[in-house]
Amino acid sequence: MSKRVLTTESGAPVADNQNSASAGVGGPLLLQDQQLLEKLARFNRERIPERVVHARGSGAYGHFEVTDDVTGYTHADFLSAVGKRTEVFLRFSTVADSLGGADAVRDPRGFAVKFYTEEGNYDLVGNNTPVFFIKDPIKFPDFIHSQKRDPFTGRQEPDNVWDFWAHSPEATHQVTWLMGDRGIPASYRHMDGFGSHTYQWTNEAGDAFFVKYHFKTDQGIRCLSSEQAAEIAGKDPNSHQTDLLQAIERGVRPSWTLYVQVMPAAEAENYRFNPFDLTKVWPHRDYPLKRVGRLVLDRNPDNVFAEVEQAAFSPNNFVPGIGPSPDKMLQGRLFAYADAHRYRLGVNHTLLAVNSPKAVPGGARNYGRDGFMAVNGQGRDARNYEPNSYDGPVETGRPLSAPLPVSGHTGNHEAPIHTKDDDFFQAGELYRLMPEDAKSRLIANIAGGLSQVSRNDVIEKNLAHFHAADPEYGKRVEEAVRALRED
Repeated sequence: MSKRVLTTESGAPVADNQNSASAGVGGPLLLQDQQLLEKLARFNRERIPERVVHARGSGAYGHFEVTDDVTGYTHADFLSAVGKRTEVFLRFSTVADSLGGADAVRDPRGFAVKFYTEEGNYDLVGNNTPVFFIKDPIKFPDFIHSQKRDPFTGRQEPDNVWDFWAHSPEATHQVTWLMGDRGIPASYRHMDGFGSHTYQWTNEAGDAFFVKYHFKTDQGIRCLSSEQAAEIAGKDPNSHQTDLLQAIERGVRPSWTLYVQVMPAAEAENYRFNPFDLTKVWPHRDYPLKRVGRLVLDRNPDNVFAEVEQAAFSPNNFVPGIGPSPDKMLQGRLFAYADAHRYRLGVNHTLLAVNSPKAVPGGARNYGRDGFMAVNGQGRDARNYEPNSYDGPVETGRPLSAPLPVSGHTGNHEAPIHTKDDDFFQAGELYRLMPEDAKSRLIANIAGGLSQVSRNDVIEKNLAHFHAADPEYGKRVEEAVRALRED
């Protein structure tokens, strides 16, 4: 029996639902990709008014202070001098659950930083993991659908979760991370944060570098076992929010030291794996951590709804000296996040205090007018078009970042092939790095979920991924799953 053909909303057949269209094999994504934009735009509008993902969050204000000279890599003004301070707002979150979920659950954590720089707001929107489950944004709505509550049963279904992972071998690295000891942080203060994606820095001379951000907690890593988390979640669903709020109120100032990995742009093409693949990390032996500065939180919001819930972070909020890379997931998020905010909060969400570029003299200067929640007089009698003859703001003519070379034919391309571009070797390396007790907990966590899956073929596909990552890893997971299913 032939399968029904997947179509767009207008009924047109979909040729490729696994790879976004790009300018050449490794180039940036194309605005003409109807399937990608339609999926992301529709996905952003599925929940009202709660965030589709990262709904449950906590936040605080603080500052970022530069401790080391990085002007050789970027001309971003807020990083221009040792000792320079910039106000920040940091929002933590869980990813999959709703606003009413518990904090102490096994889930990646959002780690979103808004830098209120003198050149505009710079949003760095990452997680507490350096990798992610997928490498192409066209799969993101499907991934989140598989992890959220099932529309029929109203609960998260192991069948859905593991079926998607069975069809997404690139998820093996992140699954290994999530099911390991760091899958449930003891608090937001006791976890690292990562930009996760690859970004571009450009120095004053126009030299381009690709970077990855690492925020290392100064409090030390602390995590919960599944049993500890279940007990805490039952006693206080707001455990992480409570901890952050009370710590800052009693004068404890949580902090993180920011490091970056720096890759000269010329080295990216011939690196042994695709450096823009969000499912992989850059080994530190290849690109060591370079210290940049220190982020400190010292003030709680006055109103959680006004400041935490209405905080809007967009990866496309760059400042001069910092820009995007050809990372496909990042390219998709450049559109999706801003679009979600315009839908959820309205086109004037940047006028809200938590989102406004408060360090820019006079605030944002553009020709946007009207729309829902229009405030502040909307420019009174100033002209709302450009160019004009009435002393309105004008363009600088200087791009924020260096241009990215592109080549090749448009179309739906898989990622460029490098010598070690497989979906399993880094998952295997992560497993082999773990001490024996950590491996045992990892195996138990995976088996506890996978053993609940009803279809044997889905179980077998997932087991094949773990076998491919490391033979011992796969064997131990397989034995643990079978033992649980026989009970």
